[in-house]
Amino acid sequence: MADVRVRFAPSPTGYLHIGGARTALFNYLYARHNNGKFILRIEDTDTERTIEDSAEKLMQAFKFLGLRWDEGPIVGGPRGPYYQSQRQGLYRKHAEQMVQTGHAYKCYCTPEELAADREKAHKEHRTPRYSGRCRNLTPEQIRIFEVEGRRPAVRLKTPDTGATTVHDLVHGDVTFQNDEIADFVIMKSDGFPTYNYACVIDDWQMGMTHVIRADEHLSNTPKQIWIYETLGFPMPCFAHVPMILAPDRSKLSKRHGAQTVEEFREKGYLPEAILNYLVLLGWTPPDATREFMTLDEMVADFDLPGVSSTPAVYDTKKLTWMNAQYMRRLTPEALLDWYVKFAVPAGLGTEEELRARGDWLKRVVLSLQERSQTVEELVESSRFYFRLPEGDVVYDEAAAEKLFDKPGMASLLRKGAVALAAVAEWTLEAEEKTYRDLIEQEGLKGGDLIHPTRLALTGKTVGPGLFEIIDILGKDEAVARLNRAASYIEQKRLGRV
Repeated sequence: MADVRVRFAPSPTGYLHIGGARTALFNYLYARHNNGKFILRIEDTDTERTIEDSAEKLMQAFKFLGLRWDEGPIVGGPRGPYYQSQRQGLYRKHAEQMVQTGHAYKCYCTPEELAADREKAHKEHRTPRYSGRCRNLTPEQIRIFEVEGRRPAVRLKTPDTGATTVHDLVHGDVTFQNDEIADFVIMKSDGFPTYNYACVIDDWQMGMTHVIRADEHLSNTPKQIWIYETLGFPMPCFAHVPMILAPDRSKLSKRHGAQTVEEFREKGYLPEAILNYLVLLGWTPPDATREFMTLDEMVADFDLPGVSSTPAVYDTKKLTWMNAQYMRRLTPEALLDWYVKFAVPAGLGTEEELRARGDWLKRVVLSLQERSQTVEELVESSRFYFRLPEGDVVYDEAAAEKLFDKPGMASLLRKGAVALAAVAEWTLEAEEKTYRDLIEQEGLKGGDLIHPTRLALTGKTVGPGLFEIIDILGKDEAVARLNRAASYIEQKRLGRV
């Protein structure tokens, strides 16, 4: 087998969608597994849909995921340029060649004429298709159209009879009846190529041995096969990977949550978790029970026979669960690095200020590691640890009504503050013993003081262990917050809150 060359060829029309990322990952893994090349190509000839800077954002998403391309934008390569908009001469050359050999023809139909044909087909309950009216124009007809100023498109002559079989490495042989596909445009009247034409020219010129892409392109493949055959180009192997559906097996939409790599990156999902989740959307490893894999392990195991032909179901809950598992596996240093990266834009301090807090900040982060599913969640749940201006503690309203409104609660919290202030050696063991002694002296159940104390210190009813919180906050801050909560309760009873 020739050296494997595969590509991912996105259109710069937005962020990298989760489906596109999965397709890119499959291409990357197949190339690495076979010691081949992974090429990135930007298909930017649809000028109406192209979004400025989108290609750069796509490449940033690739870098975030750790998927490095061997040839393409930035890195270059021997078969560029790697932007379709810079390859116009190549498309025109081969289109003209097909017109000259009689395999294609110029079509002078106006948009209005084509729209009228479609409307007529709908009224007659027929599938709209091109009528072929420009297939056999006379020189005089062509002259008249050109005098009128009509700019022609170029259409490929498609076979009227027989069938075309796609030998697909995922779906097996899939046969299409030729008479169901009308002559289609390969070069638009504005001089830009269509997708089905440009990708063939590019894949041939760039030496692709395998075309691994989304299932939705399977129906396009007969058209592309005809172009390969018309031009005498060697045919690559095709593999169409399964669709990704929502949990209810409908088409993915915004109502199903985040769907782009950019969104997940901004929410604090780890690239390793995203890749691990994506690889299992439509591919089964040799050990089907295995859930967690490094990128190197994916490379070692990946092959196309393990790709399913049935749609995969996308579930953000499963991805979030997997991300939480990866967060728990991070070393303290790595977790701290991720934390600082998100804490700075969250307003918790500059990087220098946060790093200066050294071991204290590491303890904060580690106290929340087992409870956080994303880095964003980790940062948000850590806010209560930071010294807050007077009055900035916001108590959960329902919890405050339940816990703070009990008779004598303000007095009880002040006793807790006094007890903690008297702790001589500030250790977790000493703090816990002091507090539990107070609970016993007051004849309370543990929760009677522990739950309102947690609310007083954090504004919440859930979080790390109470005594771990007290220890990390430090004596002065813990005492101050208990007294502040007691004052809040007193002021509320007087109707001043």
